Amino acid sequence: MGVRRFGRVNWLGLWTLIEREVMRFVAVWTQTLLAPLVTAGLFVAIFTLAIGPRRGDVMGVDFTTFIAPGILMMMVIQNAFANSSSSIMVSKVQGNIVDTLMPPLSSGELVIGYLAGAVARGLFVALGVGAGFLLVLGIGIAHPLWALTFVLLGSAFLGALGVIAGIFARKFDQMAAITNFVITPLSFLSGTFYSVEALPDAMWTVTHVNPVFYLIDGVRYGILGVSDSSPWLGLWICMASTAAVSLVCWWLFRRGTRLKA
Repeated sequence: MGVRRFGRVNWLGLWTLIEREVMRFVAVWTQTLLAPLVTAGLFVAIFTLAIGPRRGDVMGVDFTTFIAPGILMMMVIQNAFANSSSSIMVSKVQGNIVDTLMPPLSSGELVIGYLAGAVARGLFVALGVGAGFLLVLGIGIAHPLWALTFVLLGSAFLGALGVIAGIFARKFDQMAAITNFVITPLSFLSGTFYSVEALPDAMWTVTHVNPVFYLIDGVRYGILGVSDSSPWLGLWICMASTAAVSLVCWWLFRRGTRLKA
């Protein structure tokens, strides 16, 4: 009996891959969903106690309120990256990546499946951290659709980067190096804890070519209604960046780079 296909998409196979990717992080929710909430709370507590009372307002809002959206987005992108990268990395190390490559799934369906898992985890993290900020800090959402759009784009963008990292990394220490020296600096040095208008000219320029800056700035606009740049500009840059890295993922799956060797 052949695989049921509707049109040119293997819907059954695609849904199975998506379900697997989602259940991976749901099964260990204390590590994947609860831990980011605790980490976000610690960031807010530390910065509020150490800097908040002396920092004053930033862009018309108090410091704690200003950094909250940045911390939320930082948790989202780090967890979206971890979801796709760890999935591929673990499969390669355990030798069962063939179970994903052998079914009749196209390269595009593989990309969609992995990104769907990353987006789902990012969205769950955003909802949990956002609910915590609402209860503790009383922060609402000024523009819900903008906030949701940038959370989804951020999850997809970092999920695609996680796929690329998972494909190229051969050992867990290589993956740790990518996380520590690429993903963490990108999330920390993108306006998470400060307004980029306070940066020197050189750093201001470097920051504005970093797509993660627009993700954080876009979520800040969606939640607080203030931003360092135009949300429309950030939207187009994030969409283009996500499309570009997703295309790279598709190409890598199509060639079987470091997967079929």
